[in-house]
Order: sequence, then C-alpha cells, then structure tokens
Amino acid sequence: MPTLECPRLEVDEVTVSVGRQQILLPVSVVVESGTALAVRGENGSGKTTLLRCVAGMQRPSAGRVLLDGQVVDERARATRRRISALLGASATYSDLTVYEHLLLIDASWGGQKETLEERIDNVLDGLRIGGYADRFPHELSSGQRHLVDIGLVLFRPADLLVLDEPEQRLDADRRALVARLLRERVDAGTTMVIATHDPGVAAAACDDEITLLASDSGADRGAS
Repeated sequence: MPTLECPRLEVDEVTVSVGRQQILLPVSVVVESGTALAVRGENGSGKTTLLRCVAGMQRPSAGRVLLDGQVVDERARATRRRISALLGASATYSDLTVYEHLLLIDASWGGQKETLEERIDNVLDGLRIGGYADRFPHELSSGQRHLVDIGLVLFRPADLLVLDEPEQRLDADRRALVARLLRERVDAGTTMVIATHDPGVAAAACDDEITLLASDSGADRGAS
C-alpha cells in the first residue's frame, strides 16, 4: 500500500528509567526521510523500549521523539495514521480469518475498494502466505503467525514502519524474503526503524545502524 508522506524521524537524547533503574541510556539519532535504521544491541540494552518510544507507545523519561518536527504520541490520531508498528504479536480476533483482518484494516484506514483484492493478494503472496487467507490466526504455527503479523503491518498505509525483530521465528529463506520486502517498502518512500539481532537482515534492509549499550555496561552513552 502506498505511503502518505515520507517523514524525517529525530530521536533527541531519549532515555527511559523505571524507578532508579535506567533501562534505556540516552540515545540520539536522525533517520532521514525514506531511509531505514537498524537498532542492534544485546538483550537488555533497551531496543524494544526505544522502538516503543519511536512509535509513540511509551513516553521517554527524558528527551523527545519527533516526526517531521512533531512529538509522537499514539493517543493522537495523526501519529497513529502515520506509524505502523510491530512490537510483539498483533492484536487479532479469534473469529476473524487472516483475510477478514485485512478487510478490517482496509476499512479502518480508508483503502480504495477497487484495488482491495489486488492489494490483499500482493501482501499475502509477497510473504508466501496466500494459502493462510481463510485460516484463523490461532490455527497457524508461530512462524506462520509472525508472517501474518508482518503482513498486517505492511498492509496499512503508513509513513513510518517500526518493527521489533521482524526475523524472529523465521528460517534463513524467510528472513531474506522479509528483509527484501522491507527494503522494497523503504525504496518506495517509507521511513523505517527495526530492531534486529541478524546482521544479514540489517545489511539487506537498512541504510544505517546504531548499537545500544546495556545500562550496566558503564558507558556514558546509550548508542554507538
């Protein structure tokens, strides 16, 4: 699905603390319009926390996240319309098939009816999950469900994609496939931030990367 407008993302000295524990050391990075950033780092370095801040789902303890100069906040419809995020499993309904979930997304975000079937086929066939269209999400394996979750994120219009470990539970071939599809989306004009442990995915899908440091590393900065 085409994007709305290619945005510039700015993360300005963002940090997150819980009580006295700093779970995300200060991070500053700019993701220019139509480029992709990979966020790397060990478990516990705050990758998911940073992505939640980028998506507007978590308020930083300090610093700010700006999308074209505006603070991101998932409570604002403007933020929700511009950002499509995969941070954990997507929320689904037990009595809706994969195909019906796509219909719901399209109705929610104003897709064009005349191209609906083609767009659904494109996202499902692109991920090689066309055969799952009439299944309920709970009927799928964890890997199949993860591909469906990626499809739900890619299907809706968005200026900024935010994905946490899109490669998880996938074999090498499917990882390469997902990386290629994400890169195609960026090349079509979407800005993207992903957290990944896979250097191959980072290299194939992204233009740049940062590495977060765990809060117990003794470092003064959160990203290198």
